[in-house]
Amino acid sequence: MSTPIIQVENVTFQYDKRTETDILSSVSFNIYKGEWVAIVGKNGSGKSTLAQILVGLLTAQQGEITIDGLKLSQQTIWEIRRKIGIVFQNPDNQFIGTTVQDDVAFGLENLNLPYDEMRAKVDEALKLVGMDDFRLHDPSQLSGGQKQRVAIASALALDPNILLLDEAFVMLDPASRQDLLIALKQLKQKKQITIVSITHDKNEMVAADRLIVLNNGRVVNSGLPKEIFMTQAELEPPFSERLRRKLRELGKNVPNEYMTEDEMVRWLCK
Repeated sequence: MSTPIIQVENVTFQYDKRTETDILSSVSFNIYKGEWVAIVGKNGSGKSTLAQILVGLLTAQQGEITIDGLKLSQQTIWEIRRKIGIVFQNPDNQFIGTTVQDDVAFGLENLNLPYDEMRAKVDEALKLVGMDDFRLHDPSQLSGGQKQRVAIASALALDPNILLLDEAFVMLDPASRQDLLIALKQLKQKKQITIVSITHDKNEMVAADRLIVLNNGRVVNSGLPKEIFMTQAELEPPFSERLRRKLRELGKNVPNEYMTEDEMVRWLCK
């Protein structure tokens, strides 16, 4: 197997060093280029803290993080951040431009890209998230879901090696969420971008190649979504799996294994 693009080794973090409570305790995992990994768990499990540590917004007391061959440190932090597109839960904290297209172009302007190249990247990113028709709008006047789409476009315009989504879909309506999931899958296949999503959203979990489960600051499981949903009782599975379990309770002869929505539809249509 290839060298991981993200390596997390024995990372431990405390907000208050005077206490013995670890928010993260000896967390270790690898993520590979082109992989979509969702980091999941209950509230307070340490997911968002881990996201902030990965981009250097917080510093772990112990452990080591390597991003695309660079060990995370004060000397490498800015080079590492250029490799990662970040979208947080509240998009209002990320807006700078007076129009949507200016906001998406802001990071590109800092890279001193030629105008034509910058314009092409802005156009591509806005089309990808379905916001091309809003390019001249004031970001502050958009709906919550539209703002989040612009924030995602701003991250994608920079052509990052890694896209980090920290509850980034929480403000989107179901249809917008599904459209973006499809767009991100296509982007991952086309550009081999690595996606790391911190999420409670079941559809986002299903879209991932692999889930890493955190509980009380520790990694307690890692595997394919269908494996995790079958073994982690505290994670509410997607609708198709809930339906499968209900049908079994009713005595129906359904398969014994996790089923995706497509698999469930095919089974119901038999």
